[in-house]
Amino acid sequence: MRSVPRAVAGYVRSAPGTYVWLAVLFVTTVALHRMSPHFETEFLRQRSTNLHELSEHPVRVLVASAMWTAGGRWLPYAALYTVFHAQAERRLGTPRWLAVCAAAHVLATLISEGALLWGIRRGVVPDSAVNTLDVGVSYALAGVVGVLTWCVPRPWRYGYAAAVLGFFAVPLATGRTFTDLGHFTAVLIGLACRPLAAGAGTGGGMSGGAGTGGGGRKTRIPKETPAAERR
Repeated sequence: MRSVPRAVAGYVRSAPGTYVWLAVLFVTTVALHRMSPHFETEFLRQRSTNLHELSEHPVRVLVASAMWTAGGRWLPYAALYTVFHAQAERRLGTPRWLAVCAAAHVLATLISEGALLWGIRRGVVPDSAVNTLDVGVSYALAGVVGVLTWCVPRPWRYGYAAAVLGFFAVPLATGRTFTDLGHFTAVLIGLACRPLAAGAGTGGGMSGGAGTGGGGRKTRIPKETPAAERR
């Protein structure tokens, strides 16, 4: 029985960035539960990557928005982070994993908000959308799901890629929200990060042994809600 706690502790140590981030989300989720609904909305709005905040405090909100979730649920993120983020960090190493997260989070946000601005200027989206509540970690997660494609051995890689693209393309085709656009964009960004996965190895599949976690490389979504309510 002692081997189980040791194995869990070893897994956590092999992906330090993932579990530090998850710990931050736990603290902020608890904090949200202690806020009144009105205060929570205004509090999160000030940390949202909406057009207004991006124009005033771009760096601050891009960082702050990734430390909060809407909806008050933490356990689903714990599962998703363990399945996807931890595996990516173990295989790519912490710096490369973090680079994928940052690229997906920042670029998908800017692209989706740019599309939103385009819609506002053409009158197809109300002006009030500039103050949309928009916080969360789903773009970074989608990017990591995408980059993990290159860690899956052939021929399973092709099925994994098709499933991932389909999972994010269907909502974009049917719902066509700006958040759906952001998710699909983030997956494409993750796929484009193939050079960062070079040397990650595929020999043991996605459940293979631990990497070096702290920066070296291995050698061997409840889907979030649409833009006005998201993340």
